[in-house]
Amino acid sequence: MKKLLVATRNDRKMIELSDLLSESPYRLVSLDQIGIKHEVEETEDTFKGNAILKAESYGQIANMTTLADDSGIEVDALNGEPGVLSARYGGEGLNDKDRNELLLANLRKFEDIRLSARFKCVVAVYQPEIGTEVFEGKIEGVIVHEPRGKNGFGYDPLFFYPPKGKTLAEICAKEKHMISHRGKAVRKATEYLIRLSVRTRRPR
Repeated sequence: MKKLLVATRNDRKMIELSDLLSESPYRLVSLDQIGIKHEVEETEDTFKGNAILKAESYGQIANMTTLADDSGIEVDALNGEPGVLSARYGGEGLNDKDRNELLLANLRKFEDIRLSARFKCVVAVYQPEIGTEVFEGKIEGVIVHEPRGKNGFGYDPLFFYPPKGKTLAEICAKEKHMISHRGKAVRKATEYLIRLSVRTRRPR
């Protein structure tokens, strides 16, 4: 089975991506597993730009098929923030709980309005000598004023999904994968990886 480098050091994201990519014809490996110490800074101002930057940079270092994603939450009342800064909201040293608290603090003055928001995810797949393909997904919802649920990670406890009547952190992993921004993007990427595997398979 061919290896697929997943450009992350986030253990919880790696677990989620492993579940989502279970149908792909690749064995997933992380940056740490193959000994890549280099850090690619997310210098682009769009999810797409950062996903491509990471996939191509790490893929060229490893010289192997590489998948990278960039995702985040956009809150309309904050003009789309945190956006591409979602994972770095408030600066270095903050954990998920800290960033959730910061987001709620910045939304306190909007407590009387419906806080529409969306999660977006862009997945980039880099293949040496072939190039990069990009896949996108999003989910629309509303920010709640208190965290709810223990599942997931990031801003999941604050993101209420009306069709389910729950936050993403109140939904089990299997159910979340069916509706989430990352699930939608990764399913498209999986279809591409299957086609890619067939196209690049060498006859015995």
